[in-house]
Amino acid sequence: MTEPAPEAPRRWPVIPTIIVFCAVAVMIALGAWQLQRKGEKEALIALYQRNMAMSALVTYPKLPPVADAMLFRKSSVVCLEPIKWDPRSGSDRTGKTGIRMIADCRTGAEGPGVLIDVGTSDDFTPPQWRGGTVQGTVVPGPEQPTLIQRLTGGAVPARAMLVADTPVQGLRASAVPSGADVPNNHLAYAVQWFIFAVAALIIYILAVRRRLQR
Repeated sequence: MTEPAPEAPRRWPVIPTIIVFCAVAVMIALGAWQLQRKGEKEALIALYQRNMAMSALVTYPKLPPVADAMLFRKSSVVCLEPIKWDPRSGSDRTGKTGIRMIADCRTGAEGPGVLIDVGTSDDFTPPQWRGGTVQGTVVPGPEQPTLIQRLTGGAVPARAMLVADTPVQGLRASAVPSGADVPNNHLAYAVQWFIFAVAALIIYILAVRRRLQR
């Protein structure tokens, strides 16, 4: 009887290895990009902190997109008439929670209006306010584009909003957002991508070694 031919030694799979290594390279690139974004966000937060320290008034940015150099600066606008109210949850400057009264104001016969946070209330009833000159801090408006909208190209530039220094009668002064409130979690994202890359590589190597040893 003829002896059976010995089995050919198993070889390291080439195409799956290329695919896995490409995926690992993409993960590493994403981690490096997040580290770059971390530095950019730190510089942006530092700019916001400098803006908050400035007392000079700037012209209110009526049209979006709002330049970073304008955010968290002091400004003044004239509200001819509140067109509509957009009550939102928030807090006053003592930390007490309530309803922020955001007015969408008309500033002229034509053109865009302005958003003004005129103060915080305990309920959803808009104040009896007919407009006037308001001085306050320019902050990002409440309607910010989501991550999905940014990735799909459907993001619409967000409007700015003015948080009044002095609330209208019957309301409490709303808390003013700070540049320090801007999230900077890019380091955590970078670490996650690097962990994913290492884990994928280890799992693949162990799986292939186990297959070759059978």
